[in-house]
Amino acid sequence: MAGTREQLSPARRGGSARSAARSPRPRRSRVRFTLAIALSLLVLLTGGAGWVYLKLGGDINTFSSDGISGDRPDADASKGENVLVIGSDARTGGNEALGGGDKGDIGRSDTAFLLHVYADHRNAVAVSVPRDTLVTIPPCKLPDGSWTRTRPDTMFNAAYSTGETARGNPACTQNTVEKLTGLRVDHTVVVDFKGFAALTDVVGGVTVCLPQPIHQGDLNPHRTTPGKLLFPRGEQKVSGQKALDYVRLRHGIGDGSDIGRIKRQQAFVGSLIKKVKSDGLTPTKLLPLANAATRSMTVDPGLGSADKLLSFAMSLKNIDLHNTKFVTVPWRYEGSRVAVVEPDADALWASLRDDRTIDGKDASGKKGARSSASPAPSAAPSPGDGIRVTVYNGTTVMGLAAQAARTLEDDGFTVTGTATASTHDQATTLIQYGPGEKARAGTLAQRLPGARLEETSTTGIRAILGQDYADHPSAGATASPEPTAVPSEVSDDARSADDNLCSNLSYG
Repeated sequence: MAGTREQLSPARRGGSARSAARSPRPRRSRVRFTLAIALSLLVLLTGGAGWVYLKLGGDINTFSSDGISGDRPDADASKGENVLVIGSDARTGGNEALGGGDKGDIGRSDTAFLLHVYADHRNAVAVSVPRDTLVTIPPCKLPDGSWTRTRPDTMFNAAYSTGETARGNPACTQNTVEKLTGLRVDHTVVVDFKGFAALTDVVGGVTVCLPQPIHQGDLNPHRTTPGKLLFPRGEQKVSGQKALDYVRLRHGIGDGSDIGRIKRQQAFVGSLIKKVKSDGLTPTKLLPLANAATRSMTVDPGLGSADKLLSFAMSLKNIDLHNTKFVTVPWRYEGSRVAVVEPDADALWASLRDDRTIDGKDASGKKGARSSASPAPSAAPSPGDGIRVTVYNGTTVMGLAAQAARTLEDDGFTVTGTATASTHDQATTLIQYGPGEKARAGTLAQRLPGARLEETSTTGIRAILGQDYADHPSAGATASPEPTAVPSEVSDDARSADDNLCSNLSYG
């Protein structure tokens, strides 16, 4: 991205030019590491000392925000904060020596997750998105200033390499995540190979676990012999290149899939966080750790100064290990690719939007917060909260739109009008919503059970009533609905940062 390159320091621009002049290195498996940012943020928690503050201010790189879409989810859709974390394997700035990239100087990313910090600032969950997930990539800005067209059924990691620039396109990945989740991304952070390796060195290594011994052939499936032993079975400490090799591991464990690798990466990050918390941070340790953290990151302009970065980091200090969760977006194989499973994924995004933890706890930080399993309060707020909707009758039942309008208004919705639909054979109620209105449409769907959601290019929300509503007009209308539960496949597979290091390390 042009904006990204313009804001890099001269030294880093020079590093990029030098790496471009080198001959291509043999193809190497890309690192799919998650969340060095978890360490980076924790490092900054104690950064109140002025000398650290000044040092950080000069080391923070930002990417241009002009590639962020104007068609975004509402900023107030969730009270919590959403941070997109991208692992970059660019071959610039010294990363090529560590195995970064495999195709010229095009910045690539095979790891990304959305970190949701709940509004109570005592819970957090990181949702990993597999690199091969088929998604819709919305229009993204190219280096020449033009915008791409919408690309449906495209691999998720293609978003970051849109435009084929050396530093990648984090704004495009952000646009894609917002499109996928219906959640507004408050901040985006990119972590590179070199920074990741430096972080693991500075903390003195990270304890990991292997379910079986790993040889050279497991890093290179084209090798004809196993090669030397790289990792023995069981617990061990890794750092630097060894840590990169660990998070690169794919073949030789489980079914050799990226899904299994994500599980080990999540375990790695949990162990990393545990190490930092257990060691504590003295001023002697803080400066090299803070240097490694900030130099490994490229952030959006909203985090582009020491005070902003420290302010956000300080908001995380009360999140303990058990309440730091890791999950993967609901998925299934579709050939050699991964497809998102609905409505399971929508239920997960809805729980984050409502600041409900994956086990149903209310983490909104409000007084009297309750879990979804608790008895309903005697008086609940109006669920509609002024959401504007136009109601259409898609059946032959007279007066159905007016009847639904009264019910919705009683629930706090603002009905802007009623009308007869162009066809009268609508079997299932359809809710059409415009750009950035998925969250509000989802709230409306809770009041019209069985309704199907459909995004359109027209602004506003329209409910086209079907025969299902005519048959059961009072369904969901008498009481505030219980929140949609996070699917058990997601909650049962969740990992906490304090889980047994050797458990749930692979798939297949």
